[in-house]
Amino acid sequence: MMGRVPGSQSTLRDDDVVASVPDDPQEHPSDNPQAESSGERVEVPPADGPLDSTLHALRGQLRNMERLLQLPGRAMGEVEQRLVPAWRRRTSGEARWAVSVAVAVAIGLQLSLPSKLAFPPRWLLPTTGLALLVGLVIANPRRIDHRSTRLRATSILLTGVMSIANAVSAGRLIANLLNGTATEDAGVLLRWGGAIWLTNIVVFALWYWELDRGGPAARAEGAREYPDLLFEQMATPNIAPSNWEPQFVDYFYLAFTNATAFSPTDVIPLARWAKMMMLLQSVVSVSTLVLVIARAVNILK
Repeated sequence: MMGRVPGSQSTLRDDDVVASVPDDPQEHPSDNPQAESSGERVEVPPADGPLDSTLHALRGQLRNMERLLQLPGRAMGEVEQRLVPAWRRRTSGEARWAVSVAVAVAIGLQLSLPSKLAFPPRWLLPTTGLALLVGLVIANPRRIDHRSTRLRATSILLTGVMSIANAVSAGRLIANLLNGTATEDAGVLLRWGGAIWLTNIVVFALWYWELDRGGPAARAEGAREYPDLLFEQMATPNIAPSNWEPQFVDYFYLAFTNATAFSPTDVIPLARWAKMMMLLQSVVSVSTLVLVIARAVNILK
C-alpha cells in the first residue's frame, strides 16, 4: 500500500512508518536516554528480592547435583572415600600369606614341646591344625575377599584346635611348676615357657582376626556398621590412607602388646567379646610368665 503525504512529493511506504515508531518506554525501561532515543532494546537484570535469591540458590544446588551425577567412576569413588569410612566400604581383601606363616610357626612351636606337656597323642592336634591350614590355602590361596561358610568354619576350627593344644600345654606346665615336677634346667624351662607364650600370642591374634567385624571376608565387604576393635588409623583417618584396613599383622601386634602390657595400648576394645578375650589373654600370659620366670630364677640361684 502506498500513501502520499499532503504537501509533499515523496511517497512513504507503511514499513517506513512502522520502523520510525520508537519502542514503548514502559515495555523496555532504560536509564540510558540515548538507547531510548535510538530504539535499541536493553537487557535489564531481574529484581533482586528474597524470592529471586531463593530461586537462584535452588538453581545452584541443581547444577551441583547434575555435576555430581555426571562424574566418572573414579571421581565418584573419591567422593565415597571421603564420606564413608573404610570399614563400611568394600576393599580388595587381605592376602592369606601372613596368617598362614603365623599358623605354621605356631604349629612348629607346639611340636617342639615335650610329650609330657602335649595333648595326647602328641602328634594329633598339630597334625590336625596343619591339615586344616593346607586345606584353607588350597581353597583360597591368595586373597580373602568373599564370604564362605565352609571356609570360615574351617578357619575357626583351626583356631580352636590350636587353642586347645596350647591351653593343655600351658596347664600342664603350670601344674608341673606348682608340684615341683618340672625340669631342673632353667634354659629348657624358659624355652618351654617361651614357646607356649608365643603360641598363645598367635592363637589370640587369630581369634581377634577371625571375630572382629565378622572376620576378614566380612571386613572386605564392609558388612558391619560398627567396629569391634578401634584402631588408631580408624579413629584418626588423617594419619593413614583412606582405604586403610587392619590386617593380621595389626591383630598380632594387638595380641603381643596385650600379652606384655596386660592392658590395651593403641587398640581399644569396643565389643564385650573383645574385652573378655583380652582379659583372658592377659590372665594366661601373666600366669605363664610369672611362674616360669620365678621358677627359672629359683633354679639359677
